Amino acid sequence: MVDGATLQALMWAALGCGFTWLTTTAGSAVVLFMRREPREGQLSQRIFLGFAAGVMIAASVWSLLNPAIEQAEEQGQIGWVPAAGGFVLGVAFLILLDTLLPHLHADAKDPEGLPSGWKRTTLLVSAVTLHNIPEGMSVGLLFAMAAQGYDGSDGAYLGMAFALAAGIGLQNFPEGAAVSLPLRREGLSRGRAFLAGSLSGIVEPIFGVTVVLASGWIAPFMPWLLSFAAGAMIYVVVEELIPEAHLGEHSNVGTLGVVAGFVVMMVLDVALG
Repeated sequence: MVDGATLQALMWAALGCGFTWLTTTAGSAVVLFMRREPREGQLSQRIFLGFAAGVMIAASVWSLLNPAIEQAEEQGQIGWVPAAGGFVLGVAFLILLDTLLPHLHADAKDPEGLPSGWKRTTLLVSAVTLHNIPEGMSVGLLFAMAAQGYDGSDGAYLGMAFALAAGIGLQNFPEGAAVSLPLRREGLSRGRAFLAGSLSGIVEPIFGVTVVLASGWIAPFMPWLLSFAAGAMIYVVVEELIPEAHLGEHSNVGTLGVVAGFVVMMVLDVALG
């Protein structure tokens, strides 16, 4: 039986994660309107990847680690213990997925993960789907906390949840394009490349809603879960986004993208949270 708070959180999570999926879909639609074949390593792509990295770094600190420390201290725990422990577990979880799940990065020739008979196009989609998981978890966790009254009467966590959804949504637009355009280069039709790019983001509402449904059981471990999501996001940033944002010449544009994304997410979080 779903109580009123959980139902409210489900509605919020569906709205927030639905928005992030919608922006992924909108970004994927870029492939439908391009007249020329997209080139690998374009300047705009490096800027967008840097922007996504900056958003995720800021979100990990303001939206996830800070609330994790606050919640741990309110529960009588040492704040840094679940923050550091959950962070390390999140990194370890993504390393495990990265090691086991077959996937292929857009700039690579050989796939990573366990050997498989998957097509290159499937492996490309798998790489992005992999790091959409902690994004969906993060949004769902904050909405669950807001609905269960963690923030009292000031609505701080609700504001942070919407800020996080907005920030992730912003970076999901170029991310959607970063999926569909390489698929087009691989020979897929525009329609199939768009569909695959859109579906790469569907794990965000799935995991966001799943976290809310499980919130009644995971409430005592909320500080650990928040920092877990932060660790998973930082792993994605360091392992994938920043290296890809600095491919080729003019790597400073990737750095400027990181700075821009960090500032935008920080402002959103502070203003709304």
